Amino acid sequence: MSQANKPLLAVLIFLLSAVTCAATMPTPAAPVIGAKSYLVIDSRTGHEIASLDADVSLAPASLTKLMTEYVVFTALRQGQITLDEEVTISEKAWRTPGSRMFIEVGTRVTVQDLLFGMMVQSGNDASVALAEHVAGSESVFAEMMNQHAAALGMHSSHFRNATGLPADNHVTTARDLATLARGIIEQFPDYYAWHSLKEFTYNDIKQSNRNSLLWRDDSVDGMKTGHTEDAGYCLVTSAKRGDMRVISVVLGTASTKSRSDGSQALLNYAFRFFETRLLFKAGEEISNARVWRSANEVSRLGVLNDLYITVRRGSYDKLESSLDIPAIVMAPIAAGQPVADLRISLEGEELLRTPLRALDDNPAGSFWQRSKDSVSLWFE
Repeated sequence: MSQANKPLLAVLIFLLSAVTCAATMPTPAAPVIGAKSYLVIDSRTGHEIASLDADVSLAPASLTKLMTEYVVFTALRQGQITLDEEVTISEKAWRTPGSRMFIEVGTRVTVQDLLFGMMVQSGNDASVALAEHVAGSESVFAEMMNQHAAALGMHSSHFRNATGLPADNHVTTARDLATLARGIIEQFPDYYAWHSLKEFTYNDIKQSNRNSLLWRDDSVDGMKTGHTEDAGYCLVTSAKRGDMRVISVVLGTASTKSRSDGSQALLNYAFRFFETRLLFKAGEEISNARVWRSANEVSRLGVLNDLYITVRRGSYDKLESSLDIPAIVMAPIAAGQPVADLRISLEGEELLRTPLRALDDNPAGSFWQRSKDSVSLWFE
């Protein structure tokens, strides 16, 4: 590392590693909630806070509708459909068994009302109507669901329908559902807000949202319940307290009470024992690097997006950093190009590794600068 890097790195280490002699108290184990599988993550960082068999394939029941809404939201964003356009309800949609928003065959219903009927009332009829409108048929829509799942990195999921009604090889995992929930929150925040609606009335029939945590915990603002005999009682929940948002996925509990109580316990655990903090702002100079044969002798290094980290409460001041940077960095270096690796650790455990990128363009220097640096490199 060149001398130019050492002062800034020393400051970085000082700021992040005010190490005390006191040992960090261990974090208590996550609560036992009687689920087949669960996963709790921080929404912003994706950090895994607690889990139980999070990669086991299970039937998702109506949690499937999160994937259905993701596909519909994408079609809305791309301008393929609009919220106010009307959908003619097919006999298949009308006859779909299970939970319903009570649409009638042959009637015309707006895309927005169908979304409310699916998201709030968990209407299977609304889900099929949306699928047919977006893709022409539910089977083609299922192919779209699988394509979007693959693009999101949901590698253990496979969807056969838009509702979550039992079907062979219609499966997902807690980890994949957390990935999906995070994608909805990040990509479609305005549509996500509809998950907080406590009731919706259609055809003079008022139905309440099945997510009881919307009434119990003011920090909860979504997402979706599910139940079939095979899947058990399931719940994906998102809650925000302060600047921290947590997503919990609970699969395969024995009752509506156990899925709500278990989800609440996991949320409380996450907020009580963990925190998410801003490490560095986008464009902030974290360190710098000597760039040889460049018009600029030194390049600032940083991150292009705000960098956050999720840690156990009380441990932030014990974080340690290290910087891996090549001995020789040669021009040209474009702004945004990775130059070094920043590692953040806690008590010897690496928590985060991310590239530091050039914050400025570093074009090749003049003939004289290149020649001078070439000579200097012989003695370096």
